[in-house]
Amino acid sequence: MKSLLRFFAILLFIILVSPTNTAWGQDVHFEVTHSLDWTKGELTSLISFQLAAAGIRLPSGRFLAEEILREAYPLLLRPHILSLRVDSNATVKTLIDRGELLLEDLDIICKEAERVPPSLSADLSRMSGRYTVLMEKVSALLTRHIRAVESERPLIPIISADYTGIIIIADTELPIHGRREEALVEPGLFPKIWDTNMNLIFERNMFQPSSQTGNLMVRYTARESIFRPSPSGLEGEFAALVGPNPLRIIAREVFGITPTDPVIDRDDALKILSTENNRRLLQEGRVLLVLNEAQLIRNN
Repeated sequence: MKSLLRFFAILLFIILVSPTNTAWGQDVHFEVTHSLDWTKGELTSLISFQLAAAGIRLPSGRFLAEEILREAYPLLLRPHILSLRVDSNATVKTLIDRGELLLEDLDIICKEAERVPPSLSADLSRMSGRYTVLMEKVSALLTRHIRAVESERPLIPIISADYTGIIIIADTELPIHGRREEALVEPGLFPKIWDTNMNLIFERNMFQPSSQTGNLMVRYTARESIFRPSPSGLEGEFAALVGPNPLRIIAREVFGITPTDPVIDRDDALKILSTENNRRLLQEGRVLLVLNEAQLIRNN
């Protein structure tokens, strides 16, 4: 009987402080800070539950506090993922508003977040938990085609070396195609790649997730990571991704309503498109985008 009463007490509390009723719950008993790291492909949230403000006393209320935090965190993660940039035209919220993605599917990802067990502050006034959602899981949810579309082969191919990966350097302000402005390239899950003739070189449907390269269409890093003391200039996971002989390209422009899409020289595009091996690099997602460091890590 006591366990049943405790269950209904938890349920009632969750309803009262639910984010749907209180601007995501942050101004009642929860404090939420978010961090988005495109280099690691992680969305991390630190959620603190104010025990005293909620009328919970320790030690007797510890179990109740843990249960409330466990039930509340998926809803509190939701706005973090909703704001995630998908491409130049859309965020995750945009896709849900269009009916292209179900909120229920997103909530499953929230519930499956990697969790650090909640801990108490030194003054015992709050309980905090850390929750991390991998961008690969969000990307996998949005990659629904069974077979990748082949990249368009040029009518007149050029002689090109076979590379092991593609690195596009776009870490300075670039002209925005079609505008008299410049901007830093912004990261997104599915940036398109264009050439200077505005031919589409790479987009979401040309990418095929695999066990070797995972579910991310592109990876992001800062300039310092591509000039390491190794033959390829790379180390660790990036060296494994783009191999010992990557094609290095300097972006010329950026394109998109939100500037997420690098524009590369037509000659560089032909080096990629002219051989089966290099076209395969796109399909496998062996693409590394080098962006300004300020664009790669966001905290709020």
